[in-house]
Amino acid sequence: MTLTQKETTLLSDLKSQEQLCIEKYTKYAEQACDPTLKNLFTTVKSTEENHLSTICRIMNGEEVSMGASSSGSSSSVSQSTQSTCPQQSKDHDAFLCKDALSMEKHVSSLYDTCIFEFSSPVLRNTLNHIQKEEQQHGEELYRYMKNNNMYS
Repeated sequence: MTLTQKETTLLSDLKSQEQLCIEKYTKYAEQACDPTLKNLFTTVKSTEENHLSTICRIMNGEEVSMGASSSGSSSSVSQSTQSTCPQQSKDHDAFLCKDALSMEKHVSSLYDTCIFEFSSPVLRNTLNHIQKEEQQHGEELYRYMKNNNMYS
C-alpha cells in the first residue's frame, strides 16, 4: 500500500501523539495516589501502546483492519468507590486527570481530521476504531473525575 505525503505526515503526527500518551500514562500511573486511578492509567496506557503499534504498521505499508470498537467501557471506574487519599494527593490526582482528559480530547480531534484525509476505506475505518477507543478513554477519565468530585 502506498501512502500519500499528506497521509505519511498525518501518521507521523499520530505516532508522536501516541508516544506522548504512553509516556504520560506511564508517569501518571506512578504518580497517582488512588489505586483505582493507577489502574485506569495503566489500562489506558496498554491501549495506547496498541494504537502506536497499529500506526507503525500502517506507516510500514500495511493496510491494517480492526474489528468494531466495543460499545462499553473497559474499566469499572463508574462503580469505584471514592478515593481515600489525603486531600493534597487528591488534588494532584485531579490535576493528572484533567491533563489526561485534555490530551484525550486533542488526540481524538487529531484522529477525526485524519479520518477525512485518508483515501483507503480500510484505513479510515481503522483510524475511526482508534478514535472511538480514545473517546472511551475520555469517558473513563470523566467517570472517575465525576465520582471523585473532580469535574465541574
